[in-house]
Amino acid sequence: MAAGKGAGKPVSLWDNLRIRFIVCFLGVFVCYFYYGILQETITRGNYGGEKFTFARTLVFIQCIINGAFAKILIQCFESSKVDHTKSWLYGLCSLSYLGAMVSSNSALLYVNYPTQVLGKSCKPIPVMILGVTILRKKYPLAKYLCVLLIVGGVALFLYKPNKASAVADDHIFGFGEILLLVSLTLDGLTGVAQDHMRARFQTSANHMMLNINMWSTLVLGLAVLWTGEVWSFLGFAERHPSILYNILLFGLTSALGQTFIFMTVVYFGPLTCSIVTTTRKFFTILGSVILFGNVMTQMQWIGTTLVFLGLGLDAKFGKSPKKH
Repeated sequence: MAAGKGAGKPVSLWDNLRIRFIVCFLGVFVCYFYYGILQETITRGNYGGEKFTFARTLVFIQCIINGAFAKILIQCFESSKVDHTKSWLYGLCSLSYLGAMVSSNSALLYVNYPTQVLGKSCKPIPVMILGVTILRKKYPLAKYLCVLLIVGGVALFLYKPNKASAVADDHIFGFGEILLLVSLTLDGLTGVAQDHMRARFQTSANHMMLNINMWSTLVLGLAVLWTGEVWSFLGFAERHPSILYNILLFGLTSALGQTFIFMTVVYFGPLTCSIVTTTRKFFTILGSVILFGNVMTQMQWIGTTLVFLGLGLDAKFGKSPKKH
């Protein structure tokens, strides 16, 4: 009888993991494509000789909109679901996420161009290493190969040799590289915390998004009040009110994008999410090359081949990690 009952249950398209993954990937890609355009418009816009220098306030507003959006989604779709995740886990996740962002942005002031490219491309590696060492995850050998192919391919694709020539050849390991390592390590810790949440507490994407953004809002709110940046921003917005519309759109694209990112984390894990976000920039540039007929260098062709080879092998052989 039980079997008959189960057999009559209709199977939705959303139950198909491949469909779910394509939706998550396209959601991240489209939202962050517009997010990037809006970020460029806000930070590099023409404000009558003034410059926009309120990065922390912009992220603060972004976190408020993200949190509010997640709250609305919870009220509409998950009002009956109780979240049992520990608050300190959300706090840890938020601090590691913000720390990674601050370290990464600060590192760009000190490191040379090739190091920047490698740093941006290597995010899946610490997520995988810390998952193995801290959470005792086991990945098949093919998964390691796929991640290395993807990381190497993205690094080759984004690398522009002419930019490297502007930097002195005697650049050695220093403060910038340390900040980059700190950023990558914190990215890995964020992944470990998220993995622990989904495995131990079955945390939903919306609850994860809401709570991490609430903690981030608290930390950034204290920072912008302490530095007085928020008051300078309000004065700037009063002089240039048109910026508020762009900031609202920026916040909404961020909120939609984060929804898809947390869905990817919950359904497929932080490692898959880091691969999606790492290859996003690659697909954005590749899309512009195809649409606008830009010429690709030989290095970019090699990088493209490696990325698609890595993604193809991952789809075929990179099975879900198993615990001991």
